[in-house]
Amino acid sequence: MQMKKLTLREKAILAGLYLSKFDFEGLKLLGFSNFTEAFNVIGLSLGVQPASVKNYRDEFDPLFPNERKGWHKRTIRKYCKDIYDAFKPINLVDFSQLLKDIIYRDHDLDVLMEEIAKSEGYEESSFAKRLITGQAAEQYFKDNFLTIDIFKGYNLEDTTKIGCGFDFNLVPEEKRHYFGIEVKGLSEQNGNIALTNKEHTVAGLLKERYFIFVVKNFKEKPFHKLYRNPIEKMSFKRIENRIVQISWNTAV
Repeated sequence: MQMKKLTLREKAILAGLYLSKFDFEGLKLLGFSNFTEAFNVIGLSLGVQPASVKNYRDEFDPLFPNERKGWHKRTIRKYCKDIYDAFKPINLVDFSQLLKDIIYRDHDLDVLMEEIAKSEGYEESSFAKRLITGQAAEQYFKDNFLTIDIFKGYNLEDTTKIGCGFDFNLVPEEKRHYFGIEVKGLSEQNGNIALTNKEHTVAGLLKERYFIFVVKNFKEKPFHKLYRNPIEKMSFKRIENRIVQISWNTAV
């Protein structure tokens, strides 16, 4: 089965197969604290309901020696059995890489950044961490921003690749000022968020038109909190890091 031909449903089924087959060992390798976090993060990142990922895991549970019974009272559905037969021989490391192939939005760049972070000794370089702070949180925002009264009547523009100091530009249908939205994600209900120097500068310039949208509690049930004009209304601590710049040269 060609990876590029996988449907969205097949990708969700693969995630369920991975979580059933490799159980807690698989969670640990990807950096998830529990299954609920994995369902939430993978589901949102793929653009499917987290419950769907859970249901597919339960579908495969009777086929593996874990403590869950899963859907043991019914025969596995054919389209799930086809995925099982095609991918069951894959080992933990290769299957983990496979998930990155199908879930990372910008796969090559995301994998490269993860490897760079690991090589430089950063602990927060896991698959789960990158999705929570990026893909999953951003998808949550896309799914929910119109439920916020102040954003009604605005159209969404994705600016994540532009490097303008925020992730999304909300453009008004009428002649009003646009809003800049920076999205952050947290695994827990509370935690620390950081702004780059550019984000901090842009937030200071836009003031009431700049929002930080924080998606919290991926490990249980995600919810969001909105912070308007964060530079004036929140307490940010300036942190300066001394960086050792390494260069490599050769004769040509």
